[in-house]
Amino acid sequence: MKKILCSVIAVASAASGLATFATAQARPLPGPDVQQIYQRLLPQIEKIPAFDHHAHPGFSDDPDVDAMAAPPDASEALRTRDDNPELIAAAKALFGYPYADLSAEHAKWLVAKKAELKKQHPGTAYFNMILDKINTESSVANRAMMPDYLDPKRFPWVFFADSFMWPFNNEREAARNPDEEVYIPLQEKMLHHWMQQENVAKLPRDLDGYLKFISQVLEDNRNKGGIAMKFEVAYFRPTTFGDPTRDQAADLYYRYVTGGIPSEKDYRTFQDYIFRYLVLEGGRLHLPVHIHTAVGIGDYFNLSQSNIMNLESVLRDPRYRSTTFVMIHGGYPLEREAIWLAAMKNVYMDSSFGELAQYPSAFKDTLEMWLETFPDKITFGTDCFPYNEILGAEESYWLGSESSRTALAAALAEMISENEITEARALELAHAYLHDNAVKLYGDRVH
Repeated sequence: MKKILCSVIAVASAASGLATFATAQARPLPGPDVQQIYQRLLPQIEKIPAFDHHAHPGFSDDPDVDAMAAPPDASEALRTRDDNPELIAAAKALFGYPYADLSAEHAKWLVAKKAELKKQHPGTAYFNMILDKINTESSVANRAMMPDYLDPKRFPWVFFADSFMWPFNNEREAARNPDEEVYIPLQEKMLHHWMQQENVAKLPRDLDGYLKFISQVLEDNRNKGGIAMKFEVAYFRPTTFGDPTRDQAADLYYRYVTGGIPSEKDYRTFQDYIFRYLVLEGGRLHLPVHIHTAVGIGDYFNLSQSNIMNLESVLRDPRYRSTTFVMIHGGYPLEREAIWLAAMKNVYMDSSFGELAQYPSAFKDTLEMWLETFPDKITFGTDCFPYNEILGAEESYWLGSESSRTALAAALAEMISENEITEARALELAHAYLHDNAVKLYGDRVH
């Protein structure tokens, strides 16, 4: 009888606790328990296999990692500089680095170790090993072309689509500033690659033929395993897009495809039409549209003209309701405004780069705000990139993953302590952000 009575009291107390939590007002500040909650959550979050929604995997001497290149002497944020002491932690975790600094002499050990491991893990095995070390199930390969050293089962491909907007004489565009002098020729190179892929020796003489060529590239890339198309358009021009007619675009194409240098106004009008055509084709072909929406490298990147909110008129256009949009980098540093674009059913936010531009103490505030708003529309990414032999894709993978997981644990710990969610719900949100949201977006096209 005593045992039964104790059991009844225990159940009643538990029920009372749940009722208290359910009716408790969320607190404006976390309590003294937040550190303990964080310590409980982090080991569980570290065990979640991740789906990295945005990365640039590859080796530093691979010219096809990106459709662009950094302009000369481009400034690097603090955490992606060679002297970031966190890179020592990355080298130790990934390669057993034995030193406490990255001096030139000691860095030679790291370069040699990587070379040794590449020989021990030939072909696709090397980068598969890196993913295993950071507990990443799959990582999107946002690249110009896919190499044979990346396993397509673990590195689904996202290809670049900007080059279709640059089919004319680009002398004036390339001369705008030193950044464009680097960027524009690479877009021309990318367009020529697509032409070679489709056995097109010369661009069609009319717009109908050009649009057919574009669609064929998209379809072929999808058949080759491409899961989405990516725009870096903010590096080249404003992200405010007009809505010209097909006749306007056809006239401009006919005038300039065989020669002549279009005015900036004419070129922008034509590009507006092509961008919108690509967005529509993304819906038809079930190819999500990824758009770079954050700050960019170079001295002439115009943040005000590339403001993510400039895209609102496109994202909220009912003509594109069948197109899925992913806002790569979440509009950083305008991520607070950007999250409200995810109110649209077909708009998702990717958090990559935010965790490299900020330390976890700041990045957790971004994640907490997003988790409190549209937790089913946010996705994890590392934005890994092979900066050089020392800070390679390997180290930036580790840094992005570790920063995101620790910031996520901290954000969820505060939400629990502030009576916003339970610990069980926190782990559901962690799984969604690190893996489930992105995987659901692509369905059976990713593993």
